[in-house]
Amino acid sequence: MTSLTLAYPDSTIHEATAATIIRVLEANDIEPEIITGPKQALADLLKKQEIDIYVAAWLPEDDSDLLTPGITKLGKLFHPEACCCISDENSALTSLSELAQAGQDVQRVIVTPQSLATRMEAVVNAYSLADAGFKLDVLPDEEALAKLNAAISAPTPSIMPLFQPCFLFHQGGMRILNDPKKAMGEGQEATLLLREGLRDELETDVLDELDELMLSAKIISAMDYAMRVEGMTADEAAEAWQRGKLLPR
Repeated sequence: MTSLTLAYPDSTIHEATAATIIRVLEANDIEPEIITGPKQALADLLKKQEIDIYVAAWLPEDDSDLLTPGITKLGKLFHPEACCCISDENSALTSLSELAQAGQDVQRVIVTPQSLATRMEAVVNAYSLADAGFKLDVLPDEEALAKLNAAISAPTPSIMPLFQPCFLFHQGGMRILNDPKKAMGEGQEATLLLREGLRDELETDVLDELDELMLSAKIISAMDYAMRVEGMTADEAAEAWQRGKLLPR
């Protein structure tokens, strides 16, 4: 059995994505050695060619610094997107452009994951939200997600900055607000990164299978929910998806 090193950042979203890749590799008699950790540490290992496959770069915005000479991209897994939601799916609000005039029906403190702080600062500026009394409460991602999860059942609607995929999208109860000024940025593409030379070392069938693997933000959100809420491992969630048990037909 062939072995290689596969790495992904330490988050359930990347772990779920990696689980789908690992199943493809194992089905082709490739045994991956798994490395996880902070993104910057993995970026250094990738640069030193100590990682064979990185799962998964979000391009062009979040991970463009990973595209060092020799690194090649493979596959178009799904389209990550930074979104602003409102915690009431029946709200009359449909757009960030309406938010400054929303009166007191919306919480003025916007709990913001650290990974979305820069984007949300752009939103506040683009839509003049500070003048309307809105302010950001920037927290570590996991702490922010816990508060945003609780906000869905609160009586006063909250603005919820989130990356999609995320388990909260599978859980439901909120609405994505339009962002006509694109202050949250454009949509991205999740792709694998291969170390220099690996493409020539792998069998064509394996490369084709990885290149053609079609996930979606909806699938990864459902896997994230299965792991966080239902207690599945990433591999169990990936198997449930492959067997058609994760999403309604």
